[in-house]
Amino acid sequence: MALAIPAVAAVQPQATQTTLRTQTLDRNGSTRATLSVSVSGEDGLPASGAVVIEDGGRQLAGAGLNANGEAQIMVGLLPGQHALRAVYSGDAAHQGSRSGFATVNAQSTGTPDFQVSVAPASLSLTAGQSGTVTASVAPIDASALTAPMFVTLSCTGNPDQSSCSFTPENIEILPNAAAAVTSSMVIATQAQPNHYGGTSAAHPPARPGSHRVALAVLFPGALGMIGLAFSARRRRWLNRLALLGLLALITCLGTTACNPLWYYQNHGPPYNLPTPPGTYTLLVSAQSSNGVTASTHTTNLVLTVK
Repeated sequence: MALAIPAVAAVQPQATQTTLRTQTLDRNGSTRATLSVSVSGEDGLPASGAVVIEDGGRQLAGAGLNANGEAQIMVGLLPGQHALRAVYSGDAAHQGSRSGFATVNAQSTGTPDFQVSVAPASLSLTAGQSGTVTASVAPIDASALTAPMFVTLSCTGNPDQSSCSFTPENIEILPNAAAAVTSSMVIATQAQPNHYGGTSAAHPPARPGSHRVALAVLFPGALGMIGLAFSARRRRWLNRLALLGLLALITCLGTTACNPLWYYQNHGPPYNLPTPPGTYTLLVSAQSSNGVTASTHTTNLVLTVK
């Protein structure tokens, strides 16, 4: 009689609660908001993963939660009223949730400036994949411009064995411009290479004939050294000859298998390490300069590598 094995109930992700606190600062004719986000599970323990800041349904920035389930994000705001909300995407153990709306009124003093944002503000990639994000630079009081404003985009904080690039990297804001100018941001990660199509590490195979060449040089030299060692016991004059032979063998090794250049020429370049998995907060910067002063605005993008 077969025994019945009870089915194991699937573990349901916990419900979460997301809270948002805002603090604003008006400086040089623009408003920046410091947003503090906290996410906890129904058991009261902190959650993990990514959180995104939305402004009226439009994504502005994102960040990864720390060990306490918290994140702090700074965003620049266009003049006018904004309805900000934090959105938690959830993870394997937690359900997603949204905070309440926080109303912020951004001021303007008529000084030309700009705001930078990214969409999507949260990107998830498997090591070896690439993803594209749209970076938007929106002008503030461009009617006060007397000449075009040039803005350079860059990013920092991306994990090892990954890269980010912008096309175009430099954008132009014209006087009286109202629409945002966009740039395509590409984030590339590195997979574990394998010459046989798998994912495990493997050294590149040697070129055909490279082992035979090395053996053809090393094997006779080794036999000669053994013979000289036995002969040196009987004839003193062979001691010097043995030393010369040893020096020649060392020189030969230095120009073959033990030499990095020889290894590179016969085996090719070493394999690259993969991008380590984890959740990373990238800092996207936009900088403009009129030749005297520089204006820099930043936003965050959360990258999850699996």
